[in-house]
Amino acid sequence: MPEEERPSVKGGHRGGQAAVHAEGSFEELSASALQSHLKGMDYPAGKQDLIDHARKNNAPESVIEALGRFQDKSYQSATDVSREFGRIK
Repeated sequence: MPEEERPSVKGGHRGGQAAVHAEGSFEELSASALQSHLKGMDYPAGKQDLIDHARKNNAPESVIEALGRFQDKSYQSATDVSREFGRIK
């Protein structure tokens, strides 16, 4: 089949599947993936605020699970969130 007739394997769909796989379980979740679902978060924020914001950003269950393991306190910044993520991992 000539190259111009071959279906493309590039693009967002395939990359999207990889992203879902990378966030498929708590054990595979990275700090950067967690932070991507907290984009636009206003700090300071409590644990439930983080969970609610992640849900609004369509976070996978692994992100919600991770946030659910956080201490119930006020987080002053994304750095605080990353530090807490490191503690629970």
